[in-house]
Amino acid sequence: MLDVEAFSIYIMICVLAPLLGAFTLLFLFVFEKRIDLLEKQKREITLERELQTALYTQLNHEIQPHFFFNTLNSILGLARLDRKAELIHAIESLSKMLKFKYKTNSPYITIEDELAYIQYYLDIQKTRFRDRLHYEVSMDSDSAHAITIPFLIQTLVENAFKHSFEKHVGKAILRIGVTKNQQHVKVTVWNNSHQESDQNSHEGGLGLDNLSKRLKLFFPDSKTSIELNKGFDGTTVLATFPFINQSETQKGETTK
Repeated sequence: MLDVEAFSIYIMICVLAPLLGAFTLLFLFVFEKRIDLLEKQKREITLERELQTALYTQLNHEIQPHFFFNTLNSILGLARLDRKAELIHAIESLSKMLKFKYKTNSPYITIEDELAYIQYYLDIQKTRFRDRLHYEVSMDSDSAHAITIPFLIQTLVENAFKHSFEKHVGKAILRIGVTKNQQHVKVTVWNNSHQESDQNSHEGGLGLDNLSKRLKLFFPDSKTSIELNKGFDGTTVLATFPFINQSETQKGETTK
């Protein structure tokens, strides 16, 4: 015979056991749903990153043909003028540019390398414009190993030639400056064209729009900007993006 105390315990167990079982099943159900939700979010994030990478690559490739065609047109101009010695020098500079460009497929480039790359382009334009062209390039030592998107500065420089120097006679002055301001890098490209130019026309606008989109894709969690300003003394384009040292990026890639 069961005493009253044992019987009470038995009744309690009979009542609580189904409840415990129900709570356990409910917990497992909620836990499983949570796992499914996390897996779904992970897949969505992975897919979004893949789409952003694909878009970034596409935008990067859009810039390159535009740049190379303009460079070839500059060289063609030398050939038409029968400036053979300068033509040879321009072709040599183009060869160095191509070698520099295709030695890496990295989605980013350091400021130092970007400016070295631009120097080849400026050599070609100096050969073409001769004494008419004057340019200055300055860079903070702190900015040398900061990373940026490929062809950022190149596109801004190319726009100055295409939309200003090639369309207006007279002295062509270009200034390129790179500075580090707190945790941001500021790239300034100024040219002395104060007349009405079409740097923000359809084609030029596409170039700046391309840069803006690529900056946002490359620095998704930070503020970036491309600003075009025209004044009486010339036209300035300012690009601003976060300062990230190349060593930090390489360290991050190694730990992945």
